[in-house]
Amino acid sequence: MTIYALPRDRARALNSAIPFARTANPPARPFIFTGSETDLARATDCLAAAQIYEAGDDAVGEQAVAQVVLNRVRHPAFPKTVCGVVFQGQERRIGCQFTFSCDGALARTPSPTAWQRAREIARAALAGKVFGAVGYATHYHTDWVVPYWSGSLDKIAGVGTHLFFRWRGWWGTPPAFRKSSENGEPVIAKIGPLSAAHQGGDGAEPSRSAAIATAVAASAELAARPKMAIGAKSVGKTVAGARLIAIEPGDVSFLVELGRGTAADSWVTIAQTLCAGRPLCRIMGWRAGSAPSGWPPSAAQIETMSFGYIHNAGIGLQRALWNCKQTPRAVKSECMRQRIPVAAPPAPSPDATLAGVRRKERFETVKIAPTEAMNNMAPRTE
Repeated sequence: MTIYALPRDRARALNSAIPFARTANPPARPFIFTGSETDLARATDCLAAAQIYEAGDDAVGEQAVAQVVLNRVRHPAFPKTVCGVVFQGQERRIGCQFTFSCDGALARTPSPTAWQRAREIARAALAGKVFGAVGYATHYHTDWVVPYWSGSLDKIAGVGTHLFFRWRGWWGTPPAFRKSSENGEPVIAKIGPLSAAHQGGDGAEPSRSAAIATAVAASAELAARPKMAIGAKSVGKTVAGARLIAIEPGDVSFLVELGRGTAADSWVTIAQTLCAGRPLCRIMGWRAGSAPSGWPPSAAQIETMSFGYIHNAGIGLQRALWNCKQTPRAVKSECMRQRIPVAAPPAPSPDATLAGVRRKERFETVKIAPTEAMNNMAPRTE
């Protein structure tokens, strides 16, 4: 992408001189992702990466970026998958469609909270939520640069410091955005350290050291947050979006009942809010109606647990696991290990031990006295 080297004030002046298009700016149609669970997991994280690296931790800006990406997926001028659109041209040093994918920005790791928020925005967009302000925009840039293409497109919206554009003529009208997306979201190794859905596959293995460094940094960041005051008086109340059932002595483990209307992916945010400021923390969550009444949970109740989260700043560990019988996950490593009950073999019956063998019911001791004949057989000495 060619950008004129201009001072920021000059660039802003040039951009403000370009008027907004006077034609209608209708909101885009809802985009409903129809791929597999694996494809959805990959698309979600590709979209989240575009949002957070392009707009920062800004919910409004992220929604605008997500809408542009999905508009491109529907347009014949761009790839047919979410990850294909976001990482188009990633192999180049310059000229990638979204700058963060080729300028080294991915070396910076967003905070776990910011990343989770970005994923939630992405999931909503892929489920049909529309950010109407940018309409059918397929391009955008910040107001302190002047890309070469800005004069050839219609400027239709401004969101924060970003300006949004759509094609002129028929290619910028709603009928042009009719291309159906394709299944088969590719694995993007570059975001493997952030996304379990993009770890491995297609021969691309993420950097193990980078993944470990990310986990350690995330754990340290969580432990450094302000600690929420949670004590005995909190039991039975809703805390961070979940009802607190019980606290293990020592304030390490928290049993919670997850709200009926909460999305499974939002449980991570609930757990991180409860664990913030704690070097060691464990969250055990059940869906409404199946939670235990107090501490400790029974083995049977642990089997029905819907969600678990553990945080250990000492070893740089953060891990979330779901009960995949209740909530299927695209990535199998996010599933709890299910215990398979083994039936004890039935105790053998007395008759089964010696089946087919006649047994005596009682034993007798018989004393045999020597007889006269036996005495006559004894050897004699003269």
